[in-house]
Amino acid sequence: MAIEEPKYILLEKAHHFELRQYPPVVIAEVLVEGDFGEISSKGFRLIADFIFGNNKNKSGVSEKIAMTAPVTVAPCTEEIALNTLVSEQQTSGKWRMYFVMPSDYRLESLPAPGNSLVQLKQVPARNVAVITFSGLAKEAKRQKKTQELLAWMESRQLKPVSGVELARYNPPWTLPFLRRNEVMLEYEYRAT
Repeated sequence: MAIEEPKYILLEKAHHFELRQYPPVVIAEVLVEGDFGEISSKGFRLIADFIFGNNKNKSGVSEKIAMTAPVTVAPCTEEIALNTLVSEQQTSGKWRMYFVMPSDYRLESLPAPGNSLVQLKQVPARNVAVITFSGLAKEAKRQKKTQELLAWMESRQLKPVSGVELARYNPPWTLPFLRRNEVMLEYEYRAT
C-alpha cells in the first residue's frame, strides 16, 4: 500500500534541486527539546500515538489516521533580524516535528488529539526550494545540504523566508543508499 505524500506543482528542476508550489495542508505538529540526534524518536512517538488512535472524533470515538510521508523536522529559531542568513540563525534547542495529514481531512474533520502536546494546524499555500539527497540525514549532512540549497537559491535570486526543514520519507530500517531526504526552504523572489 502506497503512503500518501503532499501534492505539489513542480515549477523548476535542476539536478537535485527543485522549486515547488504546495497548496494549503493540515499538519499534526509537536515541539520537542534536545539535540538533533535524539528529537526524532521523541517527536515521532507523540505524533504516531495521535494517528494510531489517541484521539477523539466528533462522536467521541478514537479514530486511526493513515500514515503519510515525509516526517518533517525543523529547528525553532530565536527571533532575529530579517536580513540574517538562515544558516546563521541560532536554534533554541527546541524542534518542530510534523506529519502532513491525509488529503481527505480538513482541520475541522480531524479528531482531537488525546495528548495536548500534539497540535493541529492549517499551513497556507507556499513556494518551497528543495534539495533531495540519499543516505543518513544526520546534523552535519543537514547543514551541508542547507548550504548547497542556499547557494543554489542565491543564484536564482530567491530569498529564504522560513527556517530550514528536513523531510525524511523512509522508515528507519531502509538501507541508507535507498533513503530519500530533502532540505526545504520557503522562498520569495528578491526585488532587483
